[in-house]
Amino acid sequence: MLSDLLTGIIIAAVSIPISMGYAQIAGLPAVYGLYGSVFPIIIFGLLSTSRQFVFGVDAAPAALVGAALVTLGVTPGTEQAMQVVPVITFFTALWLLVFFLFKAGKLVNYISTPVMGGFISGICTTIILMQVPKLYGAGAGTGELFELVEHIAETIGDVNVPSIIMGLTALAVLLVSRRFIPKFPMAICVMAAGALLSCVIDMDEYGIVCLSEVSRGLPQIVVPQIDERMLPNIMTVSLSIAVVIMAETLLAENNFAQKNRYKIDDNQELLAFGMANLAAAFTGCCPINGSVSRTTMSEQYGGRTQLTGIFAGVVMIVILVCGTGFIGYLPVPVLTAIVISALYSALEFDLAAKLWKVSKVEFYIFCGAFLGVLVLGTINGVLIGIILSFAAVIRKAADPPRSFLGLVPGHEEFLALERFKHAYPIQNIVIYRFSSNLFFANIAIFQKDIMDAVQDDTKAVIVDASAMGSVDVTAAKTLRIMYDTLKEKGVKLYITEHIGQLNVQLRKLGLGDMIEAGCVRQTMERALSDCGLESPYPLVGVHNSYHDIRRKRAEHMAQELVWAFGDDAEDVIEKHIRESIGSMKNGTGVEQLMTGFWKQMDIQDEEEWLEHMEAHIEEIVRATGEDEDSVAERIERRRSQLLHRLESEHPEFVDRYKARRKRMDEHLKEHNPAAYDAIIRLREKEHTKEK
Repeated sequence: MLSDLLTGIIIAAVSIPISMGYAQIAGLPAVYGLYGSVFPIIIFGLLSTSRQFVFGVDAAPAALVGAALVTLGVTPGTEQAMQVVPVITFFTALWLLVFFLFKAGKLVNYISTPVMGGFISGICTTIILMQVPKLYGAGAGTGELFELVEHIAETIGDVNVPSIIMGLTALAVLLVSRRFIPKFPMAICVMAAGALLSCVIDMDEYGIVCLSEVSRGLPQIVVPQIDERMLPNIMTVSLSIAVVIMAETLLAENNFAQKNRYKIDDNQELLAFGMANLAAAFTGCCPINGSVSRTTMSEQYGGRTQLTGIFAGVVMIVILVCGTGFIGYLPVPVLTAIVISALYSALEFDLAAKLWKVSKVEFYIFCGAFLGVLVLGTINGVLIGIILSFAAVIRKAADPPRSFLGLVPGHEEFLALERFKHAYPIQNIVIYRFSSNLFFANIAIFQKDIMDAVQDDTKAVIVDASAMGSVDVTAAKTLRIMYDTLKEKGVKLYITEHIGQLNVQLRKLGLGDMIEAGCVRQTMERALSDCGLESPYPLVGVHNSYHDIRRKRAEHMAQELVWAFGDDAEDVIEKHIRESIGSMKNGTGVEQLMTGFWKQMDIQDEEEWLEHMEAHIEEIVRATGEDEDSVAERIERRRSQLLHRLESEHPEFVDRYKARRKRMDEHLKEHNPAAYDAIIRLREKEHTKEK
C-alpha cells in the first residue's frame, strides 16, 4: 500500500501539467483538467478490473473535442464551449454504456500482439513529439506526425537555452536512475528539486515557463445543457470519441495485462469507462481516457493496484483545496522530462526487433499499426493494424503447413517425406497431411497438391485432417469434384483423423453419400485396412519392412459409425438394413447382410449392426425363406466371435461390452419380444450343449 500511495502522489503531480494542457486543447479553462483528475479517476479505480491502469484527461479525446468545437462553430475557452463540452462528454459516456450492454469489449480479442505493440508505441511516440517543444520553452504540439514535426521545426529557432538545459538534465537523471535504481521515486525528487529551484531563482528572468496558478476549490456539479440544434453533430462526434476511448484504452489495458500476467474483464472495463465519463460530464470536463504515460509511470514506481489511481484522485482533491499555490512553482521543462521518461519506457521497439527475427509478416503488422497511429491518428492506426492482422490470418490459412507422409522402417508414426530422408511412401498410396481448416482461400492448393500426386498406379488418397476443424461450401463443392474424378480413375479418397463434428458439416453440405461410401475413417490405419493393407505396409524401395504402427487406442472402442454419422447413426444403419433385406432372394443374402455396409467396422459397431438385425429377424426370414432359429444362430455365432476377439485385443473393455450387451437385450425385449425369445432360446440351447 505504501508503494501505491507514493506512486499516487507522483501520478497526481505529473497529471497537473498534462491534464491542464489537454483541457485547454479541448477548449476548456486549464483548471478543468484538474477537475477531470478527481472523481472520474476514483470511480474508474473502484470499477476497473485492471490492476494498474490509470484514467485521466488525455490527448486523443481532447484533440477530438477541440476539432469538434471548430466544426460546431464554437470558440474554445468561451462560456459556450464550457456548456457544449460537457454535453459531448455526457453522450460519450452513454455510448460507452451502450457498448457495455452489447458486450462490445470482446472485439479486442481479435487484435493481435503486434497490433497492440505498434499501437502503444505509436501513441507514446506521438505524445513524446507533442511534449518535446515544452523542453525548450515552446508550447505543446497537436495533431499527427506531420503537424508535430512542422510545429517543432517552426519553434526550434526560438530555443530557450536555460529551459532546454533544465529539461535535458532532468530527463538524463530520470533515464539513468531508471536504469540503475528503477524502484527509487526519482520523479518526486526531480519535481521537488525543480520547485525548490523556482523558489531560489526567478524563472521568468531566465525565460523558463512554470505552470499557471489555478483557483482553489473542488469542481461544482454541472448539469449538461443540450442544444437541440447541435444534437445530431454531438451524437456523431461523441460516438467517434467513445470508439477511440474503447479501442485505445482496451488495447493498452490488455497490453499491460499480458505483460504483467493477469487478466481483465473487457466488458467490465467499458462500464468503468462509461461511469467515469459520466462523472466527468457532471463536473464540466471533457471526455477522459486511459493514460499510457501515467500508467507506465505507475508501473515504473511500483504501483500495483487501483489504489494508485484512487490515491492520485485524493491527492488531487488536497491540491485543489489547499495546495494550488504550489502548482505555480513547477517548471514545465522538468514536468515534461518526467512525462517523456515514462513514455520512453513504454515504447515496444524491442518487440519489433524480435518480430523481425521471428516473423517478417508480424513485423510489418507492427509497423503498420505504429505508422498508422503516428501518421493518421489513433482510430485509423487501430483499423490499419486490424486489417493487416486479418490479411495475415487469411494469408496463413491460404498457404497452410502441409506435407506428404510416409514411414521410417522400425518407427510407428507417419512422417513428412520432405523432412525425413529415411521416410518412404507406402506403395500405391498417397498420404497427405493438411494442417488447416478447408475453405475457399486454400481449397485450390489442397486440390492441386493431391491431384498432382496421383499416379497411374495410385489406389487410394488418404488425407490426415487432424488439424481440420471446418469445411465451407466452396471447399465442399471441390471435394465432391475430387471424389468423383478420383472414383472414375479407380482411386479411393479417405479423410481421416478429424473430429466427428467435421462429419456433421460434410453431411449438411450434401456429402453424406461420400461418408456412407466409407470416405471418412477415424484413423489412417483404418483407411489402409479398408484398402486391404495391414501393418507392416509395403514401402516404395524397401524390402522386408519391419515397422508396426497398429495403435491400441481407446478410440478403437469409440464406435466409428457414431463418429461418422453422429445422431443419425441409427437411422443410417436402419436404412441400409432395410435396403439389404429388400434386395434379398430366397436362401441368399444373410451372410452379406451380416458383414454390414461399412467395411472394417469396430466391435461396438458390429454389435450395433447385429442388434438391428435381431430386430428384423422376422423380415429376414420372410425374405430368405430360412427358419428363425437358423438366422438367430448365425447372429449369435458372430457375436461370440466378437467377444473372443475383444478378449484377445482389448480385455480391458470386456466388462463394458457385457454391460452394453445386457442393455441391448433389454432394448430388443421391449421392441421385438419375438426376436428376443428366439435369441434367448438359442442361448439356452447352446449353454446346454456346452454342459
